[in-house]
Amino acid sequence: MNGDVVKPGFTTSPTRKAEGKMKHGFVKVAAATPDIRVADVEFNTAKICEAISEACEQKAKIIVFPELCVTGYTCSDLFTQDVLLKAAKEALIRIAEYTADKDILVFAGAPLSVGGKLYNVAAAMNRGKVIGLTTKTFLPNYAEFYEMRQFTPGPDTAGYIDFNGQKVPFGPQLLFTDSEMEDLIVSAEICEDVWSPVPPSIRAALEGATVIVNCSASDETIGKDTYRRELISGQSARLIAGYIYANAGEGESTTDVVFGGHNIIAENGAILKQSKRYHNEIIYSELDIQRIISERRKNTTFKTAVGQTLIRIPFHINNEETVLTRTFPKRPFVPADERARAQRCEEILTIQAMGLKKRLAHTNSRTAVVGISGGLDSTLALLVTARAFDMLGRDKKDIIAVTMPCFGTTDRTYNNACEMTRKTGATLKEVPIADAVNIHFRDIGQDPENHDVTYENSQARERTQVLMDIANRTGGMVIGTGDMSELALGWATYNGDHMSMYGVNASVPKTLVRHLVKYAADETPDEELRRVLYDVLDTPVSPELLPPKDGDIAQKTEDLVGPYELHDFFLYYMLRFGYEPAKIFRLAEVTFDGDYDRETILKWLKTFCRRFFAQQFKRSCLPDGPKIGTVALSPRGDWRMPSDACAAVWMKELEEIK
Repeated sequence: MNGDVVKPGFTTSPTRKAEGKMKHGFVKVAAATPDIRVADVEFNTAKICEAISEACEQKAKIIVFPELCVTGYTCSDLFTQDVLLKAAKEALIRIAEYTADKDILVFAGAPLSVGGKLYNVAAAMNRGKVIGLTTKTFLPNYAEFYEMRQFTPGPDTAGYIDFNGQKVPFGPQLLFTDSEMEDLIVSAEICEDVWSPVPPSIRAALEGATVIVNCSASDETIGKDTYRRELISGQSARLIAGYIYANAGEGESTTDVVFGGHNIIAENGAILKQSKRYHNEIIYSELDIQRIISERRKNTTFKTAVGQTLIRIPFHINNEETVLTRTFPKRPFVPADERARAQRCEEILTIQAMGLKKRLAHTNSRTAVVGISGGLDSTLALLVTARAFDMLGRDKKDIIAVTMPCFGTTDRTYNNACEMTRKTGATLKEVPIADAVNIHFRDIGQDPENHDVTYENSQARERTQVLMDIANRTGGMVIGTGDMSELALGWATYNGDHMSMYGVNASVPKTLVRHLVKYAADETPDEELRRVLYDVLDTPVSPELLPPKDGDIAQKTEDLVGPYELHDFFLYYMLRFGYEPAKIFRLAEVTFDGDYDRETILKWLKTFCRRFFAQQFKRSCLPDGPKIGTVALSPRGDWRMPSDACAAVWMKELEEIK
């Protein structure tokens, strides 16, 4: 029966059970556009129930249907007919009953008469009951829309109504809270609400909603799909939330408009899944509630509301592992799209060069001194330095590229270093260091045949001393070449290659260094320089601190410390989202399936965690360098960690993985 709005004020949900969670915070969700017939409520109800069954089979825990889908959005003045409204209310009861044995939270749009007024609502249903009725706040009444002809905007604040013999929350900004997963809090808005200047979802998110659902009927016009996608993506980013958008599709009346069924699932600005338009379907993805909460904790501008004013309604879904269908890029620092990658590379090189340009100008440095080895990192540093000199209008002859051959130097890297220096217009200076290192060995009592850590690090420190002294003598500064992946692992000699006067690569991970050098090679008009750069790309990554074997590099970094593509993957998800080791391992298993077996991934993840903690003291005294991405290790900015922090908790979790 129809009832009057009751406003008893705010109520709290019952006491929760002991906290549980979907494994690693993943919750599978669905946005559905069922086949419908305008005003054929029985047909539409059957199709909605069919979609609920399919979603349950796919282990979705939340499903969202379009606006007014029980009747059809395009009923127009048929909404004034009591027979249609009565059928719609009975349909909600039937759909709710259908969920009695279903492990799912359902949102479906329907017209509802309350207190002599007609409202556009999103009905929330769970475990056999209608548990909440969210009203549409903003009714479009322009162009092709005329909703105010039939409907009344929802109340300013929610209360309760009598619905099917029960008191049911009714109004905007209802919060649906999972009885087991504390951080899974869902709120609904309807179509135009999200297009308004102040969507209802804003207040809902500030009071804790981590997932916003939208029952929508947005028709198609030229270019509207792009705007819609950007709108939903932007709202999910603004709220740091998941967003499930279900749109009306084929089956609605085409008297004046056409609906495309454009469904979207987004998370914090990223589109996880969207449907093909003009094709009714259900789309699925997994929202990472744990990631959303982590992002909110870090973001100091996300101000949670003081006090709780919104009605909270408990629902229940089973706590179980979610099978992942969403993908995670193998190289999260590197855009997969070639055009986007090229744009990213150009911007990064510009940021690096702009940072160095400022530092050179501020210090009145006459020269820039770069240790050039023929490897990827020093090549990138030289290219960045050359770009900075171009920005300053300086002669690149004042770039002093120093090659310092020693025990492990190969002809290949030496020749590449010399050739790229000449081609960039820098001044090449060769300083063999073998004699100096041998004298140092004599002074400290080191056996030159003992190729231990002292043997290796003595070379790195000698090279740094040479560079520093040349910089002093020429009135210049030493440009650091070490990258972020090396800094994360501590794969640098303390006060050796670890030190410089400005580290241009300090925020660039190894997997990205490669693409930056490739981009430079592709863009240069100099064929000879391109050939050299491509050969650098083909050269194994090595510090070249051990004697060559038959003229070839004997020491390959990735054989010793592990594949950089794995370490960069670990680094990204640990620092960017704060994922625990077991979650990182799970994602790596899925992402690198067929590339590395389970044991290999676990081995190198343990290495990463152990080294990341043990080597923080090196990062605590890093030289300045420009930040280029969302993950950085500067102790003055993004990553402030005590040098004495223990890895015990992280290692314990990894040891428990079977």
